[in-house]
Amino acid sequence: MTEQTLANLMQETRTYAPPREFATQANGTADQYAAATADREAFWAEQARTYVAWSKDFTQVLDWSDAPFATWFGDGELNACYNAVDRHVEAGHGDRVAIHFVGEPEGDTRDITYADLHAEVQRAANALVDLGIGKGDTVAIYLPMIPEAAVAMLACARLGAPHSVVFGGFSAEALHSRVQDVQAKVVITCDGGYRRGKPSALKPAVDTALEHGDTSVAKVLVVRRTGQDTAWTDGRDLWWHEALEAAAPEHTAIPVEAEHPLFILYTSGTTGKPKGIFHATGGYLVQNAYTNAVVHDVHPETDVYWCTADIGWVTGHSYIVYGPMTLGATQVMYEGTPDTPHQGRFWEIVQDKKVTILYTAPTAIRTFMKWGEDIPAKFDLSSLRLLGSVGEPINPEAWMWYRRVIGGDRCPIVDTWWQTETGAIMISPLPGVSETKPGSAMQPIPGVTADVVDDAGQSVPNGSGGYLVVRDPWPAMLRGVWGDPQRYQDTYWSRFPGMYFAGDGAKKDEDGDIWVLGRVDDVMNVSGHRLSTTEIESALVSHPKVAEAAVVGATDATTGQAVCAFVILRSEAVAEADEPGEGAELVAELRAHVAKEIGPIAKPRQIMVVQELPKTRSGKIMRRLLRDVAENREVGDVTTLADSSVMDLIKTGLGGDGS
Repeated sequence: MTEQTLANLMQETRTYAPPREFATQANGTADQYAAATADREAFWAEQARTYVAWSKDFTQVLDWSDAPFATWFGDGELNACYNAVDRHVEAGHGDRVAIHFVGEPEGDTRDITYADLHAEVQRAANALVDLGIGKGDTVAIYLPMIPEAAVAMLACARLGAPHSVVFGGFSAEALHSRVQDVQAKVVITCDGGYRRGKPSALKPAVDTALEHGDTSVAKVLVVRRTGQDTAWTDGRDLWWHEALEAAAPEHTAIPVEAEHPLFILYTSGTTGKPKGIFHATGGYLVQNAYTNAVVHDVHPETDVYWCTADIGWVTGHSYIVYGPMTLGATQVMYEGTPDTPHQGRFWEIVQDKKVTILYTAPTAIRTFMKWGEDIPAKFDLSSLRLLGSVGEPINPEAWMWYRRVIGGDRCPIVDTWWQTETGAIMISPLPGVSETKPGSAMQPIPGVTADVVDDAGQSVPNGSGGYLVVRDPWPAMLRGVWGDPQRYQDTYWSRFPGMYFAGDGAKKDEDGDIWVLGRVDDVMNVSGHRLSTTEIESALVSHPKVAEAAVVGATDATTGQAVCAFVILRSEAVAEADEPGEGAELVAELRAHVAKEIGPIAKPRQIMVVQELPKTRSGKIMRRLLRDVAENREVGDVTTLADSSVMDLIKTGLGGDGS
């Protein structure tokens, strides 16, 4: 083990101050850092009363006496749906658009106001009551990106019935295990959704999941979306629209205790028994509304906000449903993929809906880079004023492309670090305050105490790398693993006593700003140096011919592990690489580029040019499968990939060792 837990390879000296006109109107201010440092609990109490309506005010902010089990705002009561819908109607904002829905088929759009949402969510809550759902009962939701997904979640919250959303791309087996783990009484699904230009059935997966006969599900509510033929089980299956028509039109939201579970969400990529992360209502709602206000700088009266995530992931929970709606924001919800019916679909939506705030993933940004900047250039993106990044570390080159091509060199970028487990943003610039650096998540938000520590749990000095931890409890933190408190303690609190360990590596630069380096599982040990895949991938993507890169460590007799890279070229470089002899020259050029950018120790042993990379449906690269290829092993389980044929493409395209 070297003294340094993770080598600090890349240096970044570019900084961008917030534009003066942005800073003067920003929700987040420098004073918030000072206030949170002076009295953290008083700071969170102020945010709780600023952003959330309480039916019963709290007297205690935090109880940490049973650590690592936290109680936030413990004696307070509230309702998440009331906060997200009713109070905006009561305040006279019922005619404000809550959701600009854009379906994948061209021309398929709906504008849903807060008054529309209020009417539908009341009927949906009553429909669930008619099916026997009450406070504490769990409901599984298996839907595509359609407004009924948000309505279903809010209707559950209205009743105090925890929901468990399962991503609509997951298999019947994945759905079954999750439904069984939460003991759901009702599943809400639909006939199908639109995916890449054609209807994609969802209901059959529910039928298969329930064939086992070992679940607690009594009823299945089915939204009619595509109109395709749908198998039916009489006595169990009901049409959503018929159930809502038959339900009473008025329903009073039920106040719940602040610590009442709001939802359970399963972390992707787990092995064995699924790991259900659950969040409590009060603290979760407070931190999401607060971060949506100060990090995304949402001004509900004027902004059109678009988070491109799916509601099946935590980003969709926090920054489509609960954060923006608690603020009363207007937002875009898009059903389809970025390239249907053409590769400019995102930019067309930004132009048509006059989107002001865009929050998307580095994977998407690198895909847009690969397609070429001439595509967004065809659209008017001048409405944009803030850009956000979420999902994994963003490499500096993608950050700069996002700023220049999409943001016109005028929009601040907030690169946010957080997880399913943290529930809300933890580390991010404040866009009206922070001088940002391409690729850095910068500093913990006011009220959060994150740090980078070494193997002994000591803070690393500036310029060093280590493990990313959170030192103090935070309002939106997970309250446990559903049904398994010991697993919660073992997984998150045992590595560094008294600290939450996220599983991510990070470094502090010379200024003390934080750079997230990805999962520590992906760290390579090359000749005694612990190298982060993220930094080497960033170096590769900084080459003008490379659009995306994935790096893995493969066993090597000499160095312990060797760096192996898989790269996707930008469209203009593909033809050039296909010329005789050019492929080998390009590989040599890229190896030399990495050595120049971050040092000879990081120079890849192999660089393999591929057409695609294996990604999960949330856009994360499955490096485990690439390690199998790099070490000439049989490729492991590919069921969680968005497209399982990608691995066949990679193996066929490589032929030999690819170097």
